[in-house]
Amino acid sequence: MTTNQLPQPPRGFKAKLWRAPIWFYRMGLGGLLGKRFLLLNHTGCKSGQPRQAVIEVIKIDSQKDIYFSASGFGEKAHWFQNIQHTPQVNIQVGNRKMSAHAERLSIEEGEAILADYAHNHPTALRELSKMLNIPYDGSPESVSEMAKALPIVAFHVQAETSV
Repeated sequence: MTTNQLPQPPRGFKAKLWRAPIWFYRMGLGGLLGKRFLLLNHTGCKSGQPRQAVIEVIKIDSQKDIYFSASGFGEKAHWFQNIQHTPQVNIQVGNRKMSAHAERLSIEEGEAILADYAHNHPTALRELSKMLNIPYDGSPESVSEMAKALPIVAFHVQAETSV
């Protein structure tokens, strides 16, 4: 599986549906989504304009204050391209708002994060693999292949904010 085989990010009406969770945060209801999702406030790499995306949190390191996410559309995801250009971002998890530094993990580091996610959320990972057309059978080898296709990003919290 390569990133070229991943589906394209949604366009048109599907993109609007995909972005609907942003409105939960805008209405002050981010707490309803708990710690499984985060609102990413980032800067467009071409436009320089503020952008937002809601992405799934696949792991939290509470001791180091790091949130981990996978780019489900690989390197084609707009938010992923944008944070590669400008890694300084603001995130919101639940009602907690923070400034953070985004860092793409190595494939090996990403594999460890995905293996942990597979252990804690096997059904969610199976559903994600179907949606993204990535073969997943629960084996360590399939987790390894998935880590090669899906970039894993660590959001290192730097400070609480009032974004």
